[in-house]
Amino acid sequence: MSRSIKIAVSGKGGVGKTTLSSLLCYLYARDGQRVLAVDADPDANLGTALGFPREILAQLTPISAERKLIKERTGAEPGTIGAIYSLNPRVEDIPDTYVADYRGIKLLRMGSVTQGGSGCACPESTLLKSLLDHIVMERNEIVIVDMEAGLEHLGRGTARGVDAFIVVVEPGRRSIETAQSVVKLARDLGVQKVLAVANKVHPGQLAVLEQEINFLPLLGYFPYDPLVVEADFYGKNLFDLSASFVREAEKIKEKIDLLLRS
Repeated sequence: MSRSIKIAVSGKGGVGKTTLSSLLCYLYARDGQRVLAVDADPDANLGTALGFPREILAQLTPISAERKLIKERTGAEPGTIGAIYSLNPRVEDIPDTYVADYRGIKLLRMGSVTQGGSGCACPESTLLKSLLDHIVMERNEIVIVDMEAGLEHLGRGTARGVDAFIVVVEPGRRSIETAQSVVKLARDLGVQKVLAVANKVHPGQLAVLEQEINFLPLLGYFPYDPLVVEADFYGKNLFDLSASFVREAEKIKEKIDLLLRS
């Protein structure tokens, strides 16, 4: 039976949120669920973490760069500020059309708005926010959103529709401070379930890290492992390369599913 679960994953750049997102995508796809992986981080590499072949990724343009689509749906040229355009563009067909499909996972790249500021009132920003609203609020499937720490695309209504918001944290002051900021933003937007996953944890660090992030329920952790760097270098996915990482991800997924049933 098809399920509808919406999970957003955030954290400081480089902490491993894309790794977690990719593992969750594969686990839900293995269950026979329809999975939509949304790359909402401007440093887009979710497709690589999922192991999508380069030739497939080369054909997948970020939505923010689809100039013809933006003009068609909003009525204004991309990059224009102050122009009259639609605030409710049609987006329902985009998650089925502007995606790549590989091993039962659909990948959609949101892209970023580079003109006029990250929060600009411009056609690209309007289309991206409307698209994410639709994906979170209307789609009947598993949605894993790989976010940036700033939550650029996440509006108040969308945030309330997210079932679980996971912050990935690594041992380090900057990562913990970013987690604190992300948690505040998420809660200000009305997200109910904000959770943590620790990554790159060396033996002996877990107890200290748990104390540092005691403001969040901890779902689980991944150890520091050079295999992750190797996987990234060769464009492979950890789901195929590391049985130990898959086992830890399975435990995290089980806790997510249990929390969402409660």
